[in-house]
Amino acid sequence: MRLANLTAWDHQLFQKSQAHRHWRQSAAVARWVSRTGDGPLYGLIALAFWMSQWPALQAYVIDLLQAFAIELPLYLAFKNTFKRRRPAVALPGAQAFIQPSDQFSLPSGHTAAAFVMVTAAIGHFGLWGLLALPWAMAVGLSRVLLGVHFPSDILAGALLGASVACLVLS
Repeated sequence: MRLANLTAWDHQLFQKSQAHRHWRQSAAVARWVSRTGDGPLYGLIALAFWMSQWPALQAYVIDLLQAFAIELPLYLAFKNTFKRRRPAVALPGAQAFIQPSDQFSLPSGHTAAAFVMVTAAIGHFGLWGLLALPWAMAVGLSRVLLGVHFPSDILAGALLGASVACLVLS
């Protein structure tokens, strides 16, 4: 598939999300879901897990720290290399419901971080870790519904986060 075709498909999917009749109502829920993927919450979770004195949770925190130490620089390098404009800038009529933290959209950092958390959880806790997968997927979807990412940004973020977590776990 040519890049132009992929971009057109990506734009169409994004525009369909904004054309949905319940899009504005969904954006309110998406804002809350997106906030669960903000960085400070990860720090609180890690601190609580570390303080638990449970070795399995502490091992998970150590792997998370290692994974984020790799994921964050890669995320920033990709963002500043691709310099993909966000939907509200790239598409006429597109709206964003929140102010993004930077000007570029590829990959989604919220999604990458969520998939680091989930992939590491699956690696440490097996099937129990899968219980967090719907949350990670919802974080990614929320970023599209909020108008700050294209669907392929979400896919790239998920691949980045999951790949880095797998690297750390191996």
